[in-house]
Formats: sequence, structure tokens, C-alpha cells
Amino acid sequence: MTPDPEAILLVGGGGHCRSVIDVLEAAGWRIRGVVDRPGCGFSDVLGHPLLGTDEDLPRLVRECPNALLTIGQVASPEPRRWLAERLKELGFTLPAVVSPLARVSPHASLGEGTVVHHFAVVNAGATVGAHCIVNTRALIEHDAHVGDFCHISTGAVLNGGTRVGEGCFIGSGAVCRDNISIGAGCFVGMGEKVLAPLSPGTRLTPTTCRGPS
Repeated sequence: MTPDPEAILLVGGGGHCRSVIDVLEAAGWRIRGVVDRPGCGFSDVLGHPLLGTDEDLPRLVRECPNALLTIGQVASPEPRRWLAERLKELGFTLPAVVSPLARVSPHASLGEGTVVHHFAVVNAGATVGAHCIVNTRALIEHDAHVGDFCHISTGAVLNGGTRVGEGCFIGSGAVCRDNISIGAGCFVGMGEKVLAPLSPGTRLTPTTCRGPS
């Protein structure tokens, strides 16, 4: 089969895949199909066929050179990190994808494999690393920096100058004040207010200290 440079392969077929499919369809991509684990129990995702498992990726790269991670990220970034490395080793191109309903400033930058979902905003001077999820209605304000393999969840707000280290999860509706640093591997729960810097690996939930107001 002749490679199709306008098509994209999706790696992971769960709930996050469904929301990414909606972004890709709106953005005009042709979806080649989905790859998932053996025994996943489905034959298609929203009408896009299951093409095989990870073992089929060396064959599929010859048919479809573009791929996108479509597994979610909550507890740990490691599954996405491992798959991204595997896809790069196989020679896939991993494009950033932006919903036509989102706003990414021409003065912002996105790393490879990052997806910006519907109605999200990435403002001027912001940088978002590789393989990040900027979910529906998330706001990354001016001059903020988000490291690789982060998930900025639905409705979360990173105010101006915030710096988020690699592999962080920022939960739905969480708000991070301006010009603070969130260390690598932090977990910020849904609706939390980040009012002070967080050390790497911190888990901020309703039972932990929120920092001074």
C-alpha cells in the first residue's frame, strides 16, 4: 500500500481516543484506524477500524507515517512516554494537532504529538512541550511553560508565567496562580487552587495543604 501522508494512526482506543477523534475530524485529518492492546474487545472506535496491536506498528508505519498517542494520562505519564519512544524508534511522524475551535497564539509553541482540544486557549509567549494533552476549555496563559507529557485537564487554568514540569497532571477546574513553579511529576486534583510552588512529585488533593492564600 502506498503511504498516505494525509492520514494518521491512533494508538490507544479508549475514552480519550474518542475525544481526540472529534478534534481530528474537525481539523480535517483522515484517520487510518486505531491500534490497541490484544483482547481490547472492540472492532472500531466511532467508525474507525481496529487495525491491530502494538506488534503491527512496524507494518503500519509503511502504510501511514503519521501517528498520535490517544491513551489518556492521569496516574502516570509513563505509558505515554514508553509508546512515544517506540513510535519514534519505528520512524513515525508525530504531529501536533489543534482543534479549529481552539485558539493557539502564533506567538506560542507546541511540541510534537501535543493535542489542543476544543475551546482551549494557549496564549502569547506560552510553550507547551511534546505529547501533552491540553483538554477541552483549558487555559494556558501568556508566558506559561508546560513540560513534556503533561495533561492539562478540562477547564484547568495556568495563569501567566506558570511553569509546569514534565509529566504533571493538572485536574479539571484546577487554577494555578501566576508565576509559580510546579515540579516534575506533580498531581493537582480536580478543582484545587495552586497558590504556592510545588516540589517535584507533590500530590495536591483536598486533604493536602494548598499553600498560603
